[in-house]
Amino acid sequence: MRGRNQYQEAALRERGRWEGPPDHFGWGPGRRGRRGGPGRRARRGDVRAAALALLSERPMHGYEMIQELEERTDGVWRPSPGAVYPALQLLEDQGLVVADAEAGKRLFSLTDAGREEAAKLGARKPWDEVTAGIDPSQFRLRDALGPIAVAARQVAIDGTPAQQAAAAEILMETRRKLYALLAEAPADPADS
Repeated sequence: MRGRNQYQEAALRERGRWEGPPDHFGWGPGRRGRRGGPGRRARRGDVRAAALALLSERPMHGYEMIQELEERTDGVWRPSPGAVYPALQLLEDQGLVVADAEAGKRLFSLTDAGREEAAKLGARKPWDEVTAGIDPSQFRLRDALGPIAVAARQVAIDGTPAQQAAAAEILMETRRKLYALLAEAPADPADS
């Protein structure tokens, strides 16, 4: 790219690159995993245990399991197909699950040996371990941010210059109020 110096090139590369929210942004320690959830990443062994636990409830397709795990963890944990399907294949190789082809999809269910293995988990639910220690208010804050960003973007695209200026003022005022919340002393030291 001619005519640009190294600083301009670096700025162009950085523009549009967003590495996610800052550390400790309402989701506990650490950064959000690429496809995982806020600040938490489930161990590989949890996918196997989660599959056994889900299949002990009813037969499911692999994608159904992914959706179910995402729903049960409020979006914190959405294992990738690259984690779920190899785990299901391993369970099938071990004789713990069987897969029946149904309309081109494989419906997985537990074998007798699989039910025994799932029973060994007891009351342990791997999806509960993923969300352990996360305050529900963190989910409410996270879930409130998305619609605000969508609305702001819509005003930026379709709003008149006056509407865009008003939206910018609202967002700046909101930012000031959020920082004011942090500046307040907590009522109880245990709250911090």
